[in-house]
Amino acid sequence: MASFKELFGRLRGRKAQMSLAVRSTVAATLAFAVATAFHLKLPLWAVLTSLIVTQGSVGRSLKATRDYMFGTIGGAIYGGAITVFIPHSGELQLLGMLILAVTPLAFIAAINPSLNAATVTAVIVLLVPTMGHLDPLGSAIDRVFEVAVGAFTGLAVSFVVLPSRAHVQMRSAAGRLLELIAAAMTELLVGLSRGRDNDALHRIQDGIGTALTELNATGAEAERERSARLSSGADTGPLLRTILRLRHDVVMIGRASVVPLPSELQARLSAPVARVSDAIASYLRGCAAAIRNGSGPPPIWPIHVAVKAYAEQVAAVRSDGLTRGLPGDAAERFFALGFSLDQMRQNLIDLERVVAEWSGASAGKVHRPEPGESSDTAGA
Repeated sequence: MASFKELFGRLRGRKAQMSLAVRSTVAATLAFAVATAFHLKLPLWAVLTSLIVTQGSVGRSLKATRDYMFGTIGGAIYGGAITVFIPHSGELQLLGMLILAVTPLAFIAAINPSLNAATVTAVIVLLVPTMGHLDPLGSAIDRVFEVAVGAFTGLAVSFVVLPSRAHVQMRSAAGRLLELIAAAMTELLVGLSRGRDNDALHRIQDGIGTALTELNATGAEAERERSARLSSGADTGPLLRTILRLRHDVVMIGRASVVPLPSELQARLSAPVARVSDAIASYLRGCAAAIRNGSGPPPIWPIHVAVKAYAEQVAAVRSDGLTRGLPGDAAERFFALGFSLDQMRQNLIDLERVVAEWSGASAGKVHRPEPGESSDTAGA
């Protein structure tokens, strides 16, 4: 029973992958059944096409179907035209026609990878009739029908069988990215007092870059679903732009905190910096959870309070003359840190609004002051 529960838990953790496997199996089976029912000569192409267009999300399946159909139709027309209008006999002439078929289509596919199916289709239309002694025009038409059956079968299965919406995937991807940004902020700001673990920070930064690339790709799929009216989720643009700005904030803070603060400044600023770090990291993780489960954003007032306390302590440090003896590069990083933290606070306000839009929370409930919070702090 323990082993069964462990296996079941692992499978639940791979729900998206299991759903894709089920959709692929159903799509391949139905494509073969439909191709056989219509007496298509090569059901193989229908099955392969159904597997190609069955993707991880509906938006990705839409793009795969569009690209594969355009490439197939273009390749069938071009390959059929070469086969019909250019007389050929013998292997040498067939080799020349193969070069004529592949070269321009491969060049087009290199410019626009979405049309890479055109080259394969043209080769099939050119060679299959020669090997099987079939009519070239009929072979091109058969190829289009076989691909159409597979493409539309795979697309229909993506809509009906355990459909996976890109908007749902985007919630998970955005949450993971915000958690990575929170981890990076913690490592960066702690480094102001004890130095940074550069290996750990590089791993986090690499993870942020990879996650941001995945999020942008998922966002494009989600917008494709919205354009096709297959999803009524929130606009992905504001979320993507806000997270990108937060990523830039992390880079700026990383440059400002490349070395620890001088010891006399650490004694005065370590506590305010720790408070800012805890507030930002906690808020980012709260936003990650809110985006995943569709709840409203967490309270942002702790960030306002922490950043204000840090700014007041910096003003006191300057008033006491502790920044006058700093080298030029150290002073530049010191003041850049304060600017970057305030800039991040502004971007976190934008994140609050975006999370509220994705959860459907009303804007009027976002800036509600908490008990003990003064009105000037709440509006900071």
